[in-house]
Amino acid sequence: MKLTFVGADHQVTGSCHYIQACGKNILVDCGMQQGANPYECCDIPVEESKIDYVFLTHAHVDHSGNLPLLYAKGFRGQVFTTEASADLCSIMLRDCAHIQMQEAEWKNRKAKRHSGLEAVEPAYTMEDADGVIRCIVPCSYNSTVEICEGITIRFTDVGHLLGSASIEVWLTEQGVTKKIVFSGDIGNKNQPLIKDPIYTKAADYVVMEATYGDRYHTKDKESPHYVEDLAEVIKTTFARGGNVVIPSFAVGRTQEILYFLRKIKEDRLVTNFPNFEVFVDSPLAVEATGVFQKNIYTCFDEEAMELVRHGINPLTFPGLKLAITSEESKEINFDETPKVIISASGMCEAGRIRHHLKHNLWRPECTILFVGYQAAGTLGRILVEGVDEVKLFGEVVEVRAEIKQLPGMSGHADKNGLLEWINAFEQKPNHVFIVHGEDTVCNLFADCLKNEYGQKAYAPYSGTRVDLVTNTIEYAAEPVALKKRPHPVSDVFARLLAAGQRLIAVIYKNQGGANKDLAKFTSQINSLADKWEI
Repeated sequence: MKLTFVGADHQVTGSCHYIQACGKNILVDCGMQQGANPYECCDIPVEESKIDYVFLTHAHVDHSGNLPLLYAKGFRGQVFTTEASADLCSIMLRDCAHIQMQEAEWKNRKAKRHSGLEAVEPAYTMEDADGVIRCIVPCSYNSTVEICEGITIRFTDVGHLLGSASIEVWLTEQGVTKKIVFSGDIGNKNQPLIKDPIYTKAADYVVMEATYGDRYHTKDKESPHYVEDLAEVIKTTFARGGNVVIPSFAVGRTQEILYFLRKIKEDRLVTNFPNFEVFVDSPLAVEATGVFQKNIYTCFDEEAMELVRHGINPLTFPGLKLAITSEESKEINFDETPKVIISASGMCEAGRIRHHLKHNLWRPECTILFVGYQAAGTLGRILVEGVDEVKLFGEVVEVRAEIKQLPGMSGHADKNGLLEWINAFEQKPNHVFIVHGEDTVCNLFADCLKNEYGQKAYAPYSGTRVDLVTNTIEYAAEPVALKKRPHPVSDVFARLLAAGQRLIAVIYKNQGGANKDLAKFTSQINSLADKWEI
C-alpha cells in the first residue's frame, strides 16, 4: 500500500499522484504542466497501459489535461469523477487536443520555412481525447463507490469549480484499512454560483493543495466587493474610451464574471455606458456555460437558485454577445466602441486572448483585468509583474494599457480557508502532505501547520514514496532542477514504444488463457514482427 508523488510538488500545475494497493495501479489526477516549473517531475512508476483507474478531482487542465496522453500511451482503464466534471471533461479534453494539434501544425509550418527543423507530432490527438472520454465513469456527490475488492471512494463538493471534489479513498489490504483524503483544489468561500466547500471529518492521510498558503485574498480578511470593484474598473476604463479585456479561464471564472456583469447591468452601476456590450470570445467558454446550466440543481448555491426560481437566468443579460467563429472574433477589435472582452486562456498562454492583447495592450486607454491565479512563467504572470513589452505572434508589443487584478477574485481558498479545511478534521491525520503550491509556499504552509497547529505536515518533492501501512516515508526525493533535454525522443517513436508496452500488458493479461487462443495470438505477433523487422 504505497503512495508516490508525481506532479504538482513544490509547483502549482501538473497534479498527479500514484497509488499502488490491492494489486491495482491508480492515479489521482493526471494534469498538464503550465508555465515555467522549477523542478523535474518523476515518471509515473508503471507503464501507462498498466494503470487500472484514475480518480479525477475536477476538470481543470492542470488536473485532467494529460488524460488523453495517458490514453495515447496505452491506458484503457476507468476514470472516476463527478457527473459535472464528466460533462466538462467531454468538452475540455477535446479543446486541449485541438490546441495540441493546432500548435503542432504551426510548428510544422515554421519548420518548412527554416531548413533543419524537424516536423513534430501533437502530444495527443482528438482520437486520444475521445478515447479517454469514453473511459469516464460519472459519480454522484456523497455516494460511496466500490471500485473493486479493497478500494472504495467518495466525492465531496469542495467548492472550487462546477463538479470539483475532494476524494476520500479507503484501501484495505490483508485486513488493514487506511483512508486517504485528496483535497483537490479547495474553493474560496462565498463565491457566486457554486456552493462553499464541504469539510471532511476523518482521514489517516491527507494530501492537500496550498496555492495560496502564504497569503489572504484581501486585507484584514475583509469580504471582497466583486460587483462594485468590477463596475468601477469598467466605468473608469470606458471614461477613457478604452476596452476592458479580461483574460479568463473558460470554465468557472468566465461564468462567475457573467454572474457579476448581470448584476452590474441590472443595477445600472456603469452610469456613463449603461448599455455596454460584453463579448465572450471563447467557444469553450460558451460550451462550458451550457454545462453550468445543465447542472443547476446539483451544483448551484442558494443565491443563484433563488434567481432561477424567479425565472432569471444568472448567466445572461442584454448586451451579451458570443463569438464562436474566428471571423466573429476578429470583428470585435474593429469596433471602436468601449466594451468588455472576456477571452481564454486565463493565463494568456494560448487561445484568442493573445489576439485581444495584441490589439489592446499598446493602448493606454484600455485595461487588462486579471481575475485568477497566474502561474510562474506565464504571459499573465509577466504582465502582472509589470513588464514593459511582450512578444505576440512574432511582434514586440509595448505594454501601455493599465494592468489590474480584481481583489479577492479566486477559485482557490486563501490561507485562512485552507486552515479552516484542514482544521475541520476531528482528529489529526497521521500525515498531511502539502502539494500544488509554489516552492516556498509549500514549505511555509507546511511549517505553519507543524508549528502553529501541531500537524505532522510535510511538503514532498516529486518522486517521494510513502508506505501507508507503516506510516513511513520510504523515499524522500530531493529537488531536481528542470533541464532542457537536448535530444528528445521523437513524439512518434515515443507513441510506438507506448504501443509496445501496451502489447506486453495485454500479453500478461492473457496468461492462463486457452492454448488455442494463445497460439493464434502468438502467430499474429510474429507476423507483425516479420513485417517490420529490418
